[in-house]
Amino acid sequence: MQKADISVGKLVSMIEDRELQLPEMQRRYIWPATRVRDLLDSLYRGYPSGSILVWETDQETPTRKMAVDQRQNPFTNSKLLLDGQQRLTSLSAILRGEPVEVRGRKRAIDILFNLDHPDGPPAEVLEVESDQAIQFDDDDDPDAELDEELEDTVQSVTERLSKRTFVVASRNLSANPKWIRVSEIFNEERTDWQLLKPLSVTPDDPQWTKYTKRLATVRKIRDYPYVVNVLDKGLSYEEVAEIFVRVNSLGMKLRGSDLALAQITARWKNSLTLFEEFAKECEETGEFTLDTGLLVRAIVMFATDQSRFKTVGTISLERLQQAWEDAKRGIRFAINYLRANVGVEDESLLSSPFLILLVAYYGLVHNEKLSESEEKSLRRWVYIAHIRGHYSRGSTETILDADLNLVKKGENPDRLIQVLEQQFGRLTVEPADFIGRGIRSPLFSMTYLALKERDAKDWWSGLALSLSHQGRNHFIQYHHIFPKSRLQKSSNGYEKAEINEIANMAFISGRVNRNLSNALPKDYFPDIVAERGKQALTAQLIPTDKEMWEVSAYREFLEKRRALLAEAVNQLIASDEQP
Repeated sequence: MQKADISVGKLVSMIEDRELQLPEMQRRYIWPATRVRDLLDSLYRGYPSGSILVWETDQETPTRKMAVDQRQNPFTNSKLLLDGQQRLTSLSAILRGEPVEVRGRKRAIDILFNLDHPDGPPAEVLEVESDQAIQFDDDDDPDAELDEELEDTVQSVTERLSKRTFVVASRNLSANPKWIRVSEIFNEERTDWQLLKPLSVTPDDPQWTKYTKRLATVRKIRDYPYVVNVLDKGLSYEEVAEIFVRVNSLGMKLRGSDLALAQITARWKNSLTLFEEFAKECEETGEFTLDTGLLVRAIVMFATDQSRFKTVGTISLERLQQAWEDAKRGIRFAINYLRANVGVEDESLLSSPFLILLVAYYGLVHNEKLSESEEKSLRRWVYIAHIRGHYSRGSTETILDADLNLVKKGENPDRLIQVLEQQFGRLTVEPADFIGRGIRSPLFSMTYLALKERDAKDWWSGLALSLSHQGRNHFIQYHHIFPKSRLQKSSNGYEKAEINEIANMAFISGRVNRNLSNALPKDYFPDIVAERGKQALTAQLIPTDKEMWEVSAYREFLEKRRALLAEAVNQLIASDEQP
């Protein structure tokens, strides 16, 4: 195996010229902007950043599209990137100032550089990354919740961020001339004078020398040398796939599904295209966005009747292909069932995607034919398993395999519900379950489903709740009934968990959310009642006692609404309970 030191700039050029390509076994680009920020910080400081593994081959091998644009390469000889895709794709996007393509959509990686960053080692800041089912807040500002670990005030956030060298761009920081877009620094048409002009500093200013030296250090990232290991041309694609799996297994850099995908694509050429086409079908027709890893697990599940990846390397090609056909049938059934029978419009409303797999497996074992009692019991199981986070705690694969085994033995959903009762004891929801629970709790989406079942409507358009409404004004958002800013300024000392509790949330359109802004319920509820009647509030399970619309009665409001929400959720679950 040969080794060479190749600069970041050269590697980026190789990607642009299509001299470096991705083999089919590689996973897609998945890095969040925060990972790119941290990579840039490490390279800026000259810290170690791993190595790169490529395979130079003359063989015709299946490849996949990179997340950044590449030119056409007339030469057949190419180097396949086995380890380093996330880093080099990110650096290519930053240095070239181009977006990355993720799931068919292009998005910019917008990182800012702090000209006034402190000298010395980097500040240590804890960040919490999460995906939210319904993502916008009262003011429709995606930057409103910058960090759960930071204080709520803008001043404290700004103070914390000022200690960083690189940050993910936000509106506030982008407007500060001391924070410069990294892609602008690498833009060869932009001079130091142009970059620093908004600061009104000149070469005679002591700050000029400091800032220009720091800009030069950022540009030196182009010269950062990566150790590139090049595998021998004589290796077979199957052997290279085994090396890929071993390298990433030892480093724990990839998920088990990524390694399983590599083993499958090594024997089943161009299978990745089939998986991606089916994922696109699910998103376009069923509005379920399914990760390739979930599809790989579904293949293993239908091939082996269990969900673990450890045996994937021993499954025959013929069995893999048959399992893929079964997986497609099962997943289509599951999506249709969840949307039409359960009311789950997309995967974001589920506490775990494993719920999709269990429904898919149950549907196929029963030849996609459910009796009336099975249909109702299975729906009840989905609700309870979702609320209790059945597949979100402990060894999820072990739990899923136990459920699959029961289904394989012919047990009905009532037996699965018994397992939940043994696992959690109480299956119903109590008002106390809502205390301190926010948008990341499964109860949040369950509340949405319960309100939707009660025919809750948007306060402006009168449209029923749905995540599939068209047009920005009609997108359903969660809304703080009592605005955060008003509660924070109250002398009652409301805690953050109280302010962001589910019981303080209503589901309305973006238009209403923006119009209400930080108005208090005592001011805007009367207008809603006058326009649409009390039903507009009661359908969202909002107490109509006007005394509870005062900030001073906020805790009493929460207590009353928790009870109403718990009752509604229990009614939704119990509607499917067998007599």
